[in-house]
Amino acid sequence: MTVAENWHVRAVINRAIVGVLAVLWLLFSFYPIFYVIFSSFHPQQGFLLGNVWLPPAQPTLNNFSDILLAGFVRYFVNSAAVSVTSVICIAAFSLAASYVLVNVTTRLSRTIFNILLIALAIPLQSLIIPIYIMVYHLGLYDSYSGLILPSIAFGLPLTILILVNFLRDIPRELYQAMEIDGLGEYGILFQLVVPLSVPALVAVAVYQFINVWNNFLFPLVLTESANMRLLPLAIVTFEGLHSIDVPGVMATVVLSALPLIVGYIAARRSLLRSLASGFAGGSK
Repeated sequence: MTVAENWHVRAVINRAIVGVLAVLWLLFSFYPIFYVIFSSFHPQQGFLLGNVWLPPAQPTLNNFSDILLAGFVRYFVNSAAVSVTSVICIAAFSLAASYVLVNVTTRLSRTIFNILLIALAIPLQSLIIPIYIMVYHLGLYDSYSGLILPSIAFGLPLTILILVNFLRDIPRELYQAMEIDGLGEYGILFQLVVPLSVPALVAVAVYQFINVWNNFLFPLVLTESANMRLLPLAIVTFEGLHSIDVPGVMATVVLSALPLIVGYIAARRSLLRSLASGFAGGSK
């Protein structure tokens, strides 16, 4: 066997080993997801008596029908209303603020940007009591507004930081060309900045939507009625005093994750464009 043939054989063996390890790691990483899906189709009776690590021998849809009858649709609508409204406001306010911070270079703008950087270091849990007091005294407790406003406040700093770095990569010549064409600040914002910022806006919108959708602390502290309950709290509905309806909880998790999966699939191209533009900007 020649040296070239020996090298080729070793390369094939190495690729085979890497491929096998990659498949094993894929199965190891994704099996918790498969477990959640399998469990959601298990019958409630005798769930813990069988092998919960394998697909059910007699799958059933009763778990999904039970959670739908238990108010899942109401919880879903609440989560969708809070998440969509919060993300739209975060994206709109952050883009406007980022445009000002990039184009207005004053001491005040630099101070505001530094304050936003400091806000990133403050954990949400440390401010939950002041937030509760503010929301309660403003008369917003147990309402959509009481959930949306804090979500917007905590979503702004990181979103502004990302959009500021993105807008700084827009060439100044484009701004000057728009000014020569007679466009004002609002014209430049809506005809230049917004179209170029679509990939970054989609990326931050997906990220913030996941954060708001999965937020457990705000609904737990800032609401009390069943009508205002969000999906993260809906799991508590299926917990008893001495036992937990595991298949019902898993069915709730599966239905709760569907909007996130569908949103990611729909925004995948914009996310990839945002990542590509980010790497390109970093390599300049």
